Amino acid sequence: MIIAATGDVHSPYYYEDFVRAIDNLTIKPDLFLLVGDMVHRGNVDEYEKIYNVLFGKIDCPIIACFGNNEFEEQKETLKQKYREIRFLDDQSIVFEIGRISVGIYGTTGSLDQPTRWQKSNIPNVEQIYRERIIRASKHLERMLTHVKILLMHYAPTYKILEGENPRFFPNLGCQAYENVIMQQKPNLVVCGHSHKGKKMVWVDAVPVFNVSLPLNKEIVVIDTTKIKPGITKFI
Repeated sequence: MIIAATGDVHSPYYYEDFVRAIDNLTIKPDLFLLVGDMVHRGNVDEYEKIYNVLFGKIDCPIIACFGNNEFEEQKETLKQKYREIRFLDDQSIVFEIGRISVGIYGTTGSLDQPTRWQKSNIPNVEQIYRERIIRASKHLERMLTHVKILLMHYAPTYKILEGENPRFFPNLGCQAYENVIMQQKPNLVVCGHSHKGKKMVWVDAVPVFNVSLPLNKEIVVIDTTKIKPGITKFI
C-alpha cells in the first residue's frame, strides 16, 4: 500500500511549496493523509485553495485530522464544505483498499504543557488532552482491521522532536502517546506540527513519521511494504 502524507502548509505561507510538492508527486497513492495546520491561524478561506490543488490530482481517499490552526469553531464548517475530505476529530474510520481493511484514528493530539494561549482560551484544556489519550487508546484497541493507522497533528513522542529546542518539547507533543503506541501497536503513526524535528523514528516496533511540509520539502510517500518491523503480512 502506498500512502502519501503532508501537513503544516499554513496557507498562504507554504502554499506555493505545497503546489510544487503535489506537482512533483509522480506516484498514485492508495491513500492521502493530511495532518492538520493546512491553513494559518484560522484562515479557513485558504482551504479552498488547498482543496482545489488536491482534487486536481489526487483521486484516492483523503483523510485528515485538524491542527491547532484549524480553530474549534471552524471544524464543522470545514467538514460540511469539503465532504470529499474525511476529517477525523477524535474519531475513527474503517474502509477497504483492495482486499485490505484499513482503520484510521484521527486526532489533533495532546500537549504535555498547553501553550499560554490555550490555557487562557480553551476551558479545561488539560482535561481535554488527557481524555484524548484515553480515547485514542480505546479506539485503536477496538480496531479489528488488517492495518491500523494513528493520524495526529501533535507529536506523540519527544524522539521525533529532536532538532527543536528541547525547552519547547512539552509545547509540541505528549509523551503519553508512546504508551498508547506500545500497547495498541498501530502499524503506522503519522504526525506533524514540528517544522525542525526528525522525519521518522521508531517507538518500539512502530514507525512514526513527521510529514510536515516545511521539514520534508515534499509530499512524504510511505511504501508500507518497505517498512520493517511492524507491518503485517496483509500489506
